[in-house]
Amino acid sequence: MKQQDAIYDVRSLGTGRTITLGLQHMFAMFGATVLVPVITGLSMSATLLFAGLGTLIFHLCTKLKVPAFLGSSFAFLGGYATVVQMGMAGGLTQAQALPYACIGVFCAGLMYFVLAALFAAFGPKKVMRFFPPIVTGPIIIAIGLILAGSAINNCNQNWWIALLAIVIIIVCNIWGKRMIKIIPILLGVLGSYIVAACFGLCDFTAVKEAAWVGMPVKWDNTAFAVFVNPNWGLVVAAIIAILPISLATMMEHIGDMCAISSTTGINYLEDPGLHRTLMGDGLATALASLFGAPANTTYGENTGVLNLTKVYDPKVIRIAALFAIVLSFCPKFSAIIACMPAATIGGVSLVLYGMISAVGVRNVVENKVDFKSSRNVIVMALILVLAIGISYSQAGCLDLGFTKLSGLAVAALVGIILNAILPGKDYEFGSNELGDMAVDFEINPSLRKKK
Repeated sequence: MKQQDAIYDVRSLGTGRTITLGLQHMFAMFGATVLVPVITGLSMSATLLFAGLGTLIFHLCTKLKVPAFLGSSFAFLGGYATVVQMGMAGGLTQAQALPYACIGVFCAGLMYFVLAALFAAFGPKKVMRFFPPIVTGPIIIAIGLILAGSAINNCNQNWWIALLAIVIIIVCNIWGKRMIKIIPILLGVLGSYIVAACFGLCDFTAVKEAAWVGMPVKWDNTAFAVFVNPNWGLVVAAIIAILPISLATMMEHIGDMCAISSTTGINYLEDPGLHRTLMGDGLATALASLFGAPANTTYGENTGVLNLTKVYDPKVIRIAALFAIVLSFCPKFSAIIACMPAATIGGVSLVLYGMISAVGVRNVVENKVDFKSSRNVIVMALILVLAIGISYSQAGCLDLGFTKLSGLAVAALVGIILNAILPGKDYEFGSNELGDMAVDFEINPSLRKKK
């Protein structure tokens, strides 16, 4: 690829415009990033802190070359919910169970290093043949479907507020122009939140009591707190439940790198290399999880901003990261987010969870998976039935005696093993760029610039 001519150098833009562009990137990631801690119960302040720090870590790992922002990953929502359910079934509170999920996410972050090493040693084609769309697609579909129940429960608190959030997101995403089209999630949250506040549906007592400045990380919210009095069975169960999700997020990462390369006209898969970008993403995720923040992932929303502004200088992204870090030290801001109505969360979640499943469908369709093949039908059928069936069973997990496995973990393991042993594997990474990028969790895939 050649670097495109229509690129603005931040030195020619001046300090004021450069800072404004940084703010724009922060707001582009903001709507989705803050939603993950709202849904999961993780710390809002820690989320913002490690979105910023994770982005800077990623830039250091990639030789300051890749203009990517790292925000909260939605792919792990099912994992957090599963571990919390197992913990609460064992007598823990949600706050006590979440650090166990963070341990699972930490191990998932380490998996990025394994894949990075394999890519460096063998190249992407040999490695990716074990994670074809017939495995990753159904797993992603199942993630969205498993989470749908919690979204409906939140919507049931006030369907009018939930519907307002959904309508705003749809209108902004389909008919919005420029920045409005980039941040439909944020606008949906703000619009429904403001209306709910006007009708007296929000209690802002916590906002009044919160300090303006405070530390974003608390010991009890970190993964380290688990080891004061650990439940080793839950530790193992959390790792087994969450680790397979990293397969989907690593595919998402590869898709994002393809999208950013396509947008900027620079092949980042070659320089600095996919092994470096994977290490940066994995390190950011592992570090964030240790301190009670969600897993990180490269954000498609910010790729859309790159496409609109034609400013590809990674310095602008690093400015956005600094803004996120500064904002994390304001507890009053976190309190405002915590006061958000459950119906607003439900409406936005309904769209996002549906989009996650739709991405899985897209992954299968754009890779032209052959469903005339019995082996493909069997692999996909077992993944979907096991993931959804176990998750919605009375136990909510598969009890093996020595540990408990979530439906998603069982489905992922079965899918990978079946695909490996059954004859007829036909997927080759790199032969279909559109398909390889189809696992990208981008809010606005239409903004991805075609080569």
